[in-house]
Amino acid sequence: MTAFLRNLCRLVDLIVRFCGKAAAYLMPILAFVVAFEVFSRYVLNSPTIWAFDLSLFLFGYIAALGGAYAQQQKAHINVDILYFRVSKKSRAVFNLISWALGVFFLVLIMKLCFGKFEEAIEYDYRRQSEWAPPMFHFWIMMIVAAGLFAAQLGRDMLAELYFLITGQPLIEDTDTDSDDNPDGDNSDKNKDQQTEAAK
Repeated sequence: MTAFLRNLCRLVDLIVRFCGKAAAYLMPILAFVVAFEVFSRYVLNSPTIWAFDLSLFLFGYIAALGGAYAQQQKAHINVDILYFRVSKKSRAVFNLISWALGVFFLVLIMKLCFGKFEEAIEYDYRRQSEWAPPMFHFWIMMIVAAGLFAAQLGRDMLAELYFLITGQPLIEDTDTDSDDNPDGDNSDKNKDQQTEAAK
């Protein structure tokens, strides 16, 4: 059973990592679109009709699809005034409560976005601009992004539950993405040491 849970967690980590890094490759495309629009507008005096809408879509894709990867790398902002003053098991309880609320919120987002997607297909919703691109793809992306985020939170909740029940980590720190986070979860350990030193 433990092996199955570990493989499940690693599968979620792999998918989230792939999608997060894929979204990062959209950043240079976004930069090129913005630079090209500036050049066309102020140098050629011939602004495009598509650059503004495309840059909005690209930014939305990058921000939304990167949310799950940021959760995986523990890059979201935390209010840790109390968090690092309690035991690891208390932290696990805090995490389970907050992440459960996050999953609930993300499920609502997926439900609402699916409704918006159906409306966009049925009524052919488009951006109110001269280029007027269709909007259905944006809602698909939001469903995928929320689903990835919920899957990552579910994976993290599973690991915390395993720790609460067994007292052992489900996956060791060495299994984290060391290329992007050389310290892995050592940042938490460092904060623990700093807190103890402050006492």
